[in-house]
Amino acid sequence: QVQLVESGGGLVQPGGSLTLSCAASRSIFSFAAMGWYRQAPGKQRELVARVDSGEGTNYAESAKGRFTISRDSAKNTVNLQMNSLKPEDTAVYYCTGRQFSGSAYWGQGTQVTVSS
Repeated sequence: QVQLVESGGGLVQPGGSLTLSCAASRSIFSFAAMGWYRQAPGKQRELVARVDSGEGTNYAESAKGRFTISRDSAKNTVNLQMNSLKPEDTAVYYCTGRQFSGSAYWGQGTQVTVSS
């Protein structure tokens, strides 16, 4: 069973920055793609950013120019650097990974709250 564990969430003021990390129990290079989703209260879960095995990336329109997804091979993590945070970025952020076998996994989520 593959485990994904998120960390780095918290409370930040508007305009601030946070870096989320997703630690995998299996090599991140065993995943065809990994990404970050978020779910705000009363809303559907939505894609924030993803990175595939070829280092291709995709971002939600709301994240472009502010968020950066990256893979850290030394730490075996997938990170989401979030800058210029806005109150509407408040949500539970989930790490997800899909292995080449097709199996998909989700982390438990980490809360990000942007508020003054």
